[in-house]
Amino acid sequence: MADETNEEPGGKLVIIAAGGTGGHMFPARAFADEMRRRGWRVGLISDSRGLHYASDFPAEWKEEVFAASPNFRKPWTLPGAFLKIQAGIGMAKRIMKEKQPALVAGFGGYPAFPALAAAKARKVPILIHEQNSVLGRVNRNMAPNAVVIASGFDRLDRLPKGKPHKAVGNPVRAPILAVRDQPYPPTDGKLTILVTGGSQGSQIIGESVPLAIANHIPAPLRARLKVIQQVRAEQLEKVKAIYDKVMVEAELAPFFSDMPEKLAAAHLVIARSGAGTVSELAAVGRPSILIPLAIAMDDHQAANAEALTDVGAADMILEANLYPALLGELIAARLSDADELKQRAEAAKNSAKVTAAGDLADLAEAVALH
Repeated sequence: MADETNEEPGGKLVIIAAGGTGGHMFPARAFADEMRRRGWRVGLISDSRGLHYASDFPAEWKEEVFAASPNFRKPWTLPGAFLKIQAGIGMAKRIMKEKQPALVAGFGGYPAFPALAAAKARKVPILIHEQNSVLGRVNRNMAPNAVVIASGFDRLDRLPKGKPHKAVGNPVRAPILAVRDQPYPPTDGKLTILVTGGSQGSQIIGESVPLAIANHIPAPLRARLKVIQQVRAEQLEKVKAIYDKVMVEAELAPFFSDMPEKLAAAHLVIARSGAGTVSELAAVGRPSILIPLAIAMDDHQAANAEALTDVGAADMILEANLYPALLGELIAARLSDADELKQRAEAAKNSAKVTAAGDLADLAEAVALH
């Protein structure tokens, strides 16, 4: 019951509204850890898809609500989507009436909308955190109702006019921060390239990187390479055959569970430029070649990449220019200059906002007093 809930040890409750992908859930999880460390209770509201990423989320309870992403290019689907959203808002209102949160923290993704809309209706203070350099649709919609908008990067496009934001950074997972102090690997032996394509993998990166390495890197340099590459399951055999043919040592898998250790061991990272990836590259301090997802809404991945390219820590190649020859030449140029690699690693590390979780928690506690 509501009274019993409020009397539990730990006092105030923050409800986190997040979902859709791991990109929303990972920073929400780091924030939840920090709030619990400060004695707060944490609840999570998401939909079934969001809760898929929340099996070990540090909340005392998790509630599923209905949510939907309206597709205005398919107008016949809109009535059903809006009915589902309204049902989700009603469910979230009932949860908040029972739980009596001190604030609601929204981390984006369409599953966050019902809880944020319910918070607005019940006059619960709202904090929004935007991971990307462009305000996403849900956060953009709810921004006028937020006490404060926190952002993962200094740049934040699509803010409502006159609405300020506080650049606190993206809270990074503790296992990533744990390898931050590991030095940049020695460059006099094997050179390790880590290739990732985001949580779902990337077909175009899976196709382009092996061809770039096999056909467009000088043989003496290629002989020194070790490639650790996230590859979609359906591409594994083909990619393995390319590396085997040119005798490049390669570790290939659709998913790596030890990403912090692999990131720490890398001399160069080739990756998408999702907010979490960019923030983790900065936290650990590794040079990178970033390939923004071309279909990302408002081209936000290209905007994210600029946080590292602007400080000389990364190169960016747009998908339209992702030719194996160009990529291979760039990889070779970077790996052939050990001093520049180390300088790029240091530039990445210096750009990191490693106190993001604490700074965001400070904002949250201020919002709760609003």
